[in-house]
Amino acid sequence: MVNGPVRVRFCPSPTGNPHVGLVRTALFNWAYARHTGGTLVLRIEDTDAARDSEESYEQLLDSLRWLGLDWDEGPEVGGPHAPYRQSQRMDLYREIADKLLAAGNAYPCYCTTEELDERRAAARAAGRPSGYDGHCRDLSAERKAAYEAEGRTHIVRFRMPDEPITFTDLVRGELTFTPENVPDYGIVRANGAPLYTLVNPIDDALMGITHVLRGEDLLSSTPRQIALYQALTALGVAKGVPAFGHLPYVMGEGNKKLSKRDPQSSLNLYRERGFLPEGLLNYLSLLGWSLAPDRDIFSMDEMVAAFDIADVNANPARFDLKKAEAVNADHIRLLDVKTFTEACGPWLRAPHAPWAPEAFDAAAFEELAPLAQTRLTVLSDITANVDFLFLDEPAEDQASWEKAMKPGADALLATARTNIAAAEWNAEALKNAVLAAGEEHGLKLGKAQAPVRVAVTGRTVGLPLFESLELLGRERTLARIDTALAKLAA
Repeated sequence: MVNGPVRVRFCPSPTGNPHVGLVRTALFNWAYARHTGGTLVLRIEDTDAARDSEESYEQLLDSLRWLGLDWDEGPEVGGPHAPYRQSQRMDLYREIADKLLAAGNAYPCYCTTEELDERRAAARAAGRPSGYDGHCRDLSAERKAAYEAEGRTHIVRFRMPDEPITFTDLVRGELTFTPENVPDYGIVRANGAPLYTLVNPIDDALMGITHVLRGEDLLSSTPRQIALYQALTALGVAKGVPAFGHLPYVMGEGNKKLSKRDPQSSLNLYRERGFLPEGLLNYLSLLGWSLAPDRDIFSMDEMVAAFDIADVNANPARFDLKKAEAVNADHIRLLDVKTFTEACGPWLRAPHAPWAPEAFDAAAFEELAPLAQTRLTVLSDITANVDFLFLDEPAEDQASWEKAMKPGADALLATARTNIAAAEWNAEALKNAVLAAGEEHGLKLGKAQAPVRVAVTGRTVGLPLFESLELLGRERTLARIDTALAKLAA
């Protein structure tokens, strides 16, 4: 299976918001396909009618498009193995399940839930493995008929081989599972619905998947699937067993596996905050892989050129939001100014912007953009950095006011106002005006400019002050300082 062209798959379920761990899996499959010149198949696992939704399906595809993770076969693209939604392939699964039954690779199991629980408890008490004990493995025709006469329903179980299963994991090396730890397992529910344990290997076999790259949480199911691939190969359904690589866990707070319930796991969170796709993908790639020991920032083209699944680290990777933000900030700084200004667009216009649409001055923003670009962590930060320019009055930030307007701030601000009013209107002259005010009051520039900054912009931090004043203009700058002085005098 692994000697021909690489064919990998990404097969998410359309349930809720996409998870960053899921995106990491998609990224590694995409990078491996692109690195090897292979094919990425997108397949949708939508057989759980109670949890799947069309809205989640559309959101999933939109998220992959936003990230730039394109696929070669699948929904909206088509391909020789369509359909690519499992809900549209049910007849095929039933047909192959019947073949497995007829060949003796599977059998009906009539055990009730209560019987299974009782026997598992007894096995645990005796110190034995508590998996399925093979009770229905070799039922006689008469016993089956008796169960049927009782009105019992049955599931279908796959018959595991009575010998160890060994395979070489592309990330973890050689692994062996013994029979007592991999019991026979269900592949079809009592209502006839096929289970994940059946449909995924069937789809992989029919779609010619050569490499299965997935999360570590699925490692325990691999020996079962290998045995099923072998049975499907004997039936002529598969052409062999794919190679497996199990990606390390992504850990969240408290060294617990990151789950969908963790707020920081939602892809939508990063998209709404204004992460760049390249910045987020760069960070997610570091969760188990690196381009070089001393290099964290790189493009997706560079990742594709270097990526090999054999280089993935098997140890759990910790999701670090601060590191993710730092990587994204570096990618923002790598943009050319035109691309940066365009990327900020959604946050500069309703409904994100706190100012009226007609108040936005594109030309003024373009002048500020190079200054803002070096200070943003995420694109949504742009609003707080430039709102002073487009609001009638600066934003009210009580913490900033209290920090800057200490005793004596009124005198400093009055002197600075006099100097600013008399200065030429350029950044250098304005800086000298505030510097002179500070010297008169025994303050260095950093301390002297703080009350001016809060009076004019509303905040203690922001873009370079004097370039900001130059753009704001003499009239608006002096008016805001007057307002602050009146407030201090009240």
